[in-house]
Amino acid sequence: MPLPVETQGVELRQSAPEADPYRVLACSSSSGKSGSLMSDCAITSIQFTAPPRFGGAEGSWTPEDLLLAAIASCYTTTFGALAEYSQLKYFDLAVEVRGTLRKAERRYSFGEIAIRPRLILMDGKEEQRALRLLQKAAATCLVSRLLSAEPAFEPQVQILQWQGAAGAGNIHSRGAV
Repeated sequence: MPLPVETQGVELRQSAPEADPYRVLACSSSSGKSGSLMSDCAITSIQFTAPPRFGGAEGSWTPEDLLLAAIASCYTTTFGALAEYSQLKYFDLAVEVRGTLRKAERRYSFGEIAIRPRLILMDGKEEQRALRLLQKAAATCLVSRLLSAEPAFEPQVQILQWQGAAGAGNIHSRGAV
C-alpha cells in the first residue's frame, strides 16, 4: 500500500514511478517589459522581452518565440523517442514552427500555427514508416495538444544518397509528403 506524504497541507500518495505525475517548475521575474525565466531543471536562465512592436527590446526572446520554441522542441523530442522505440534510423530532423498572430475583439491570439518537420533518411525504404512516425509525433506532442489553435502539419521526408568513394552525400527531396 502506498505511503502518504504530507506536502504543504496536501496529501500526496507515493506510487510506482510510471504512475507518478511529472512535475515541471518555471518561474519568471521582470522589471517592466523584459525579464528572465528560470526552471528547476535548467542551469541557465532565458532572457525575454515583449515583442519590439509592443515596446520590447530588439534581439531577445519574446513569449511568442518561446511558445513556438516549446512546440518545436517538444515535437523534436517526441519524434526522437518514437524513432528510438521503433528503431528508425535517420540522419537529421529539423523542425520549423511558424505562427501568425491576429487581433480580434481587442486582443491578439495565434490564428495559425504550422509545424514543418524536415526529416532526412539514409534509407529510402523507410519513407512510409518515417512519415507515420512524423504524424504520430504531431498527434502525441504534449505542448501542441494544449493549444487552442490546431497546428497545421506539413512534413517533408528527404533521402540522403551517398555518391563516390569520398562519401559526399546528396539529399534528394520528394517535396512535401
